[in-house]
Amino acid sequence: MRETTDAQATAEYIPFEEFKNGLPHGRFHVVVNPALAGPFVAFRTHATQWALALIGPGIALALLGHAVWGVALVAAGVLLRRSIKRQAPRLLLHLASRQPSVYEQATEHGVMEVRRR
Repeated sequence: MRETTDAQATAEYIPFEEFKNGLPHGRFHVVVNPALAGPFVAFRTHATQWALALIGPGIALALLGHAVWGVALVAAGVLLRRSIKRQAPRLLLHLASRQPSVYEQATEHGVMEVRRR
């Protein structure tokens, strides 16, 4: 049986500045958990609030007799949320390479893992 220590089981911590400078040069291998990335990116971009801001007035317009505009706003809200969740890994990498707080939270909570090549 092979024993692993805590240092071997966890990934090495890479500071944000090193990650930010080394990522364009291909110095790191980034692994994003797609199941966790969707909710994380939706939370960080406030996608639910934006979707509700579109869906609510859309429903009101539909009830007031402007069905075409109402359906268009509801569809835009639903599509916004779905597209953010579908493109979450790419959006997470973009946000993490520009904002230290996103990088720290994503690596700390297991949403994203960064390894040296």
